[in-house]
Amino acid sequence: MPQLNPAPWFLILVFSWLIFLALMPPKILTHQFPHEPSTLTAHKPKANSWTWAWQ
Repeated sequence: MPQLNPAPWFLILVFSWLIFLALMPPKILTHQFPHEPSTLTAHKPKANSWTWAWQ
């Protein structure tokens, strides 16, 4: 049963991860967001109290 022999599959796993780790980080690090996040203002909007019509 060739599935029990780990020698070829382990090398395939190692080489595939090396290729994956060599190609993906530069692509991920050069990613640009379409909209830069804006800073939040310290001003909070004033909450109006609810005027109850039946009291």
